[in-house]
Amino acid sequence: MADLDLEGFWKEALVQLRTDLGEEAFGGWFSDLKYIRAVFDEATGKGSIVIGAPSTFIRDKLKTRYQKEINSRIKEKTGKDITVEYEITGKTAKKEAVQPQSPSKNEEHAVAEPAETHKTKKKRDKHSQMRDDFVFDRFVIGENNSFAANAAIAISKNPGKAYNPFLIFGGVGLGKTHLMQAIGNYIYDNSENEIIYTTSENFLNEYVQAIQDGKMNLFKNKFRNTNVLLIDDIQFFQNRDRVQEELFHTFNALLDAKKQLVFTCDRPPSELKKLDERLRSRFDQCLKVDLQPPRYEERCAILRATAESRNAQIPNEVIDLVSKNISSNVRDLISALNTLIAYTELMGKPITQEIAQQRLKSIFYAPRQENLSMDKITRVVADYFSLTPNDLKGKKKTQNIVFPRQLAMYIGREMTDYSTTELGQEFGGRDHTTVIHSIEKIKEKMLTDPTLESTIDIIRQNIKEFSAKY
Repeated sequence: MADLDLEGFWKEALVQLRTDLGEEAFGGWFSDLKYIRAVFDEATGKGSIVIGAPSTFIRDKLKTRYQKEINSRIKEKTGKDITVEYEITGKTAKKEAVQPQSPSKNEEHAVAEPAETHKTKKKRDKHSQMRDDFVFDRFVIGENNSFAANAAIAISKNPGKAYNPFLIFGGVGLGKTHLMQAIGNYIYDNSENEIIYTTSENFLNEYVQAIQDGKMNLFKNKFRNTNVLLIDDIQFFQNRDRVQEELFHTFNALLDAKKQLVFTCDRPPSELKKLDERLRSRFDQCLKVDLQPPRYEERCAILRATAESRNAQIPNEVIDLVSKNISSNVRDLISALNTLIAYTELMGKPITQEIAQQRLKSIFYAPRQENLSMDKITRVVADYFSLTPNDLKGKKKTQNIVFPRQLAMYIGREMTDYSTTELGQEFGGRDHTTVIHSIEKIKEKMLTDPTLESTIDIIRQNIKEFSAKY
């Protein structure tokens, strides 16, 4: 079977995969692949097709999510035991690779005009406002963030066209800024587009300074003439009426010009009550993606990837220990891992489970966990008392429900960053004074019931274990 035949089979498989997966998934993961070469042994009937992937991020995603479909289609077409392997072709991979080619190194250099232009683009200096490690290759994708990551990749390939404007929201340390800057870095590395990344605080400061210096025209020209505008933490624009007005007009100007807008926020825009209604309606127009705390498997993957990037040897049992005890967010996970890596570098000793337990005990046993959802807490408390979450959130006031409800509010206030008002909303829209009353009731009962504290400890541990699994 000739090499050309295998290339043809690969092309046919791509056509079938496009039909099976749909345009969105196919465009996000297969459009930049290149056919490189193939090997086939007539005697054994076995062979391999080598495909070029533009990054380890794309390669790993293909392996974990689509490898079965790819192998199945190749086997259907060839009737042979053909495996698909990958090589990283680097940032010079072009979008034309969606129509598979078999370029050799000489052929790549033979395309004089486009190749030289592309190389020139790659020599741009590092972007001064963005971190060069905030790239897609280092963003670990799991079930909880795959939609957000897929949308971000699609945007980075077609800025201003695919999913514009775009808003990423979620709690502290979940990767909002990483994903936003990954979009910016990809566009910056693969085009000559002008990109501005700024925080809401810096945008506000520049706005105030421009007014004081009488340079508002320069301010407007800067932000309204860029190709891509990335603004972090828009919740801080609340109660800032004048800068909201300016952002509203900047938003409109860029959107009308089909320039890409990306924002992050710590909550859905509908909850930004102190934002001008016109501006909030603009944010509501965005494609909105919600980043949730990573699940156990994702936490393990994040720790392994980070350890590998640091050339650190962390045993699997330590990865497991940290992943099970820290379920709050990515930032806390990385902080714990950095503590362990610093210990082994400074002390010259390998990390063991015992050392990890000792060095991280202040983190493992901290009562408050940012981004722990109330859904998990109410579910665990309800299970403990043989109730349902709806019982705790409902209107019934029987004693067998009121006490567990009060206990859930108490634990929610202790283990999360929810305000009493937010807790009230979680429990059927109750007033914050009801939440405060419930918390005080539990505190009073703890003074007279010595068994209650041990009950709360058990529920806390159950919550941590449940959160580690889900």
